[in-house]
Amino acid sequence: MIITANNPNRKSWLKVDENSDFPIQNIPFGVFITRDDIITIGSRIGDFAIDLGAFHQLGYFEGIPLTDDMFLQDNLNDFIADGRKTWRLVRNRIAEVFDVTNGSLRDNAEHKDKIIFRMDEVEMLLPVAVGDYTDFYASKEHATNVGSLFRDPENALLPNWLHIPIGYHGRSSSIIPSGTPIRRPYGQTKPSEGSNKPNFGPSKLLDFELEMAFITTDANVLGERIPIEEAEEYIFGLVQFNDWSARDIQAWEYVPLGPFLGKSFASTISPWIVTLDALEPFRTDNPKQVHEPLSYLKQKGKGSYDIHLQVGIQPENGEETVVANSNFKYMYWTMAQQLAHHTVNGCPVEAGDMMGSGTISGPTKDSFGSMLELTWKGQNPITLKDGTTRKFINDNDTVIMRAHCKNDQVRIGFGECVGKILPAK
Repeated sequence: MIITANNPNRKSWLKVDENSDFPIQNIPFGVFITRDDIITIGSRIGDFAIDLGAFHQLGYFEGIPLTDDMFLQDNLNDFIADGRKTWRLVRNRIAEVFDVTNGSLRDNAEHKDKIIFRMDEVEMLLPVAVGDYTDFYASKEHATNVGSLFRDPENALLPNWLHIPIGYHGRSSSIIPSGTPIRRPYGQTKPSEGSNKPNFGPSKLLDFELEMAFITTDANVLGERIPIEEAEEYIFGLVQFNDWSARDIQAWEYVPLGPFLGKSFASTISPWIVTLDALEPFRTDNPKQVHEPLSYLKQKGKGSYDIHLQVGIQPENGEETVVANSNFKYMYWTMAQQLAHHTVNGCPVEAGDMMGSGTISGPTKDSFGSMLELTWKGQNPITLKDGTTRKFINDNDTVIMRAHCKNDQVRIGFGECVGKILPAK
């Protein structure tokens, strides 16, 4: 099926700023509360939210086989479970109706009032009910940096890392939408020198992790695996992802079973899911892998995406300071490789499951994806615009993440992924 929604020459009759993350070529999907306190599934063009429940009820999806309540739910899970053919038909139709040459909705004031809202009139919610969440550890630069900081720089990568996409099962209940404040977590930390009793209290080494995450559809049943050449058929789209980390809690707990309370207190996502179809023009080669992957992990063609990433820290009543600029294309293990590996043992994947990329770090110091790396474990504090310094994240700091793709014809973005750290209770 041709993805007509991606036509770079298409213009919308809705006003879209030149540098908007949401031109008519994007058409992401999310969930929001309208000014009438109705929860609905929607899309976005420019600074306008589109109520797809009303859009459907008023007949604009005529001819597309959709259940009557498909967009009248509080999450996208059922829509995602309908599969890629439905996603493409829906995106194509939205692009067609909002095309500058189409007057069917443009010239119907009554329908426009029911379907279109300004973004300041709606409240964004979690777009999916996340059944399961897996976080990978798939950036070679990040893994090398962390291995150098905590082990031997000469043997920073463990022997398995170059052969297998490392991951762990996270906690889906603490995934929150952008804008939700986060309390500094309590936990145990390493004993002080000369003591054998661990300390307990608020985390002192609170960090962000610059990530992307992909959302899956129903992919397999227990005991079946997903072939790597089919993996992308089961990826609905991506969000920006800040997987907050309490480094001191994590350092004490992670041996022998890995991350636990140091990661499960909060993970922030951008609320609009940008489809893999919308990102198609931005495919790029992934980094050359050191060892030839095992056959079930061999991916043909361009498996990565050129997505520019940015992180800023804004102190309370202060100006934002950009502390990192990175790119999703630096990921050593691709999304398809991650999903193929996730199911090679027969683990079932369902609609709405979320897979975090792991911290994304690039080859230069300004492209590192965490304060742990940017300050090199606190040894090199960052000076913000207001003159204060940061080794990690302070109370009342707001971390702002942004992600976008851009070529000569179009810019596709994710909006902001924002979280403010509140003092521990």
